[in-house]
Amino acid sequence: MTQNNNSQVSRGNDPEQIDLLDLMLQLWRGKWVIAAFVVVCIALAIGYLSVAKEKWTSSAIIAQPDAAQIASYSNALNILYGTAAPTMNDNQTRAIGRFSASFSALSQALENQAVPEKLTIEPKVKDQPFPLIVSYTSSSAEAAQKQLAQYIQQVDEQTAKELAADLNDNIKEQIKTLNDSLKNQEKVAQEQKDLRIKQIAEALKNAEAAKITSPQLQQTQEVTQETLFLLGSEGLKSMIDNEASLPLVFPRAYYQTRRNLLDIQNLSVNPDSIHVYRYVMKPELPVRRDSPKKAITLILAVLLGGLLGSGFVLGRSALRNYKPKV
Repeated sequence: MTQNNNSQVSRGNDPEQIDLLDLMLQLWRGKWVIAAFVVVCIALAIGYLSVAKEKWTSSAIIAQPDAAQIASYSNALNILYGTAAPTMNDNQTRAIGRFSASFSALSQALENQAVPEKLTIEPKVKDQPFPLIVSYTSSSAEAAQKQLAQYIQQVDEQTAKELAADLNDNIKEQIKTLNDSLKNQEKVAQEQKDLRIKQIAEALKNAEAAKITSPQLQQTQEVTQETLFLLGSEGLKSMIDNEASLPLVFPRAYYQTRRNLLDIQNLSVNPDSIHVYRYVMKPELPVRRDSPKKAITLILAVLLGGLLGSGFVLGRSALRNYKPKV
């Protein structure tokens, strides 16, 4: 029984055990030292806040353009391709898609600068292509808002010019195609006219060989290629002169092609009339900066000062009470 009591006493006096009450008393006695560390850390935090570069982020939400915003472009495509032209929804999707690609390219270019700028674009809702949220980070709230609006306008104008340039290239190609079609139809009509005159000339030879000078048929509707010479040499000569003086005869498709050509030649799309996005939310003026966070920085400074001060007080006390083992 005496041995158990002695062992308990010896464990109670073991210097390696932690006495929480003693720790608290040591910290309380060193409270002014801890407070000094906290004050120093707060001063350092305030100094950091005064020199740290602020970051403010402005955001905007955009979606597909309205039909009116790309009406001139869509109308031009309808005239250019007729029933084969893309639908209005296809044009809207194509426009915002090209805007997104150009905006991403600009974002990458800004990131690779000597002084990088943070410009981002991403879907607002996960797994849905639209709407899109675009953001820009700057040193002030006003600068972030203004620069974001400028970048959105810049990409919009650039994309509109690209669409107009593509359209003009298509117009030139379509004009070339229609002109080629007209030339081919004119060539065919000329060949048909030459063939008709040649057939009459052959009939004239036959009539002269048969010495037929006046018509031998009462009903001209009954004349075929084989019986054409029966119209007589005089009538056939008149027919040749008449056919030679007549203009070329074209089918209805020829005049439809010319009409399409005139419509396309008169097409003119001003890039200023094309807008490839629609604002859901315009660039906002941020009210909270991204960094540095004043409250969080000061709280961390207080915690760090307290930890450093407590460690100093406890360490100093441990050194004073340290007794080397004999």
